[in-house]
Amino acid sequence: MGSLTSLTDPAALLVADASAVINLNATGCAAEILKALPNPVAVTDVVPGELETGRSRGRPNADMLQELVAAGLISIVPLNDAAALHFEQLVIGPAAMTLDDGEAATIAYAVANGGIPIIDERKAKRICAERFPSICLASSTDLFAHDNVVGQIGHARLKQAVINALQLARMRVLPHHIKWVLELIGPEQAALCASLPSSARLPVV
Repeated sequence: MGSLTSLTDPAALLVADASAVINLNATGCAAEILKALPNPVAVTDVVPGELETGRSRGRPNADMLQELVAAGLISIVPLNDAAALHFEQLVIGPAAMTLDDGEAATIAYAVANGGIPIIDERKAKRICAERFPSICLASSTDLFAHDNVVGQIGHARLKQAVINALQLARMRVLPHHIKWVLELIGPEQAALCASLPSSARLPVV
């Protein structure tokens, strides 16, 4: 099984959206994955507030993010002036062409600071690609498929990490990553992952 990731610049700052943090947390080995990545990873200061909303439903993501921050594996960054301008453009306008604060902040900070936004929502990726066609876009699966992560985590642990992200966090997988995910987790596990497209969850015969 070969790895497949768009993260080819080891110096680029990865700016993770709340969904990417949730997917990382769900793996059960977020710290190991982040340590394996050569890139620095940040979230905007909007993301902790988004994760706090899950606390009342018993979701520990806000606390888990703070643990990763305390360990020096993720930085929390405020929007600078350049990012704030992009942010306003992404949240003001018709609903079809605007994003929620977290996604907008993630993209705005990445664009303004030469980073790579890690986002999974189709609408956010579409709007980012349309407005900032030169920016490199990545998703949660790109983190797991990185050569360093594949090499250092090991096949068995990585397989379970991706299964956890799919089943516990309902991680979305882009079409070009489906084959990699299926090769990693196998058809039996894929059939149990509701967030995968139906074509990837065909029953094993």
